[in-house]
Amino acid sequence: MNIMLRNPLQVRLEKFEPWQQITFMACLCERMYPNFATFCANTEYAEARVYREILDSVWELLTVKSAKINFERQLEKLEDIIPSSDDFDFYAVYPAIDACVALSTMLHGLLDRDDLFESMQQVSQQSVLTVAQLEEAQTGEAITDENQKENEAVSAEWDIQWAIFRPLRDVQERDIDLIKDLRQELRDEAISNIGVELS
Repeated sequence: MNIMLRNPLQVRLEKFEPWQQITFMACLCERMYPNFATFCANTEYAEARVYREILDSVWELLTVKSAKINFERQLEKLEDIIPSSDDFDFYAVYPAIDACVALSTMLHGLLDRDDLFESMQQVSQQSVLTVAQLEEAQTGEAITDENQKENEAVSAEWDIQWAIFRPLRDVQERDIDLIKDLRQELRDEAISNIGVELS
């Protein structure tokens, strides 16, 4: 499924500063984390805490002034835990892979800051496509750019991305309290983009 689902949000994101771009991506990865963690818990495939620690290092970069993080090393750690769909014959492997791809995309953006905006668009798209693919698997109906508004789950995903975008857009300078609040809210909720709850 290589379609592109478009939304007016994508144009608005262009105006973001780097710290806003990174925060937006970290929020989306935070929402995809339960998909990976639950997959790991059910398969004993890998330690979900590795994903958690890598994502936490990004939050640390955003909230701790003196933070020095080796993102190449983080990327290596992540590559070791990405599952392969060839090894598992049940659906949960796909959202787990998507969560890893999103985190990997963000790390690549952090390593090459020229690509940050592109990375952010990809992470946004990845999260929406995870939702769209599950809907397609359940209904057998293709989700396209034209019919996506008729799908409740896909529309809800865009709504949540807008809800993350708005408070970030409304601040002029890096607001560490806002970043921490966004992180805490998503962690407390502990529900993924496809409704998987962290137990």
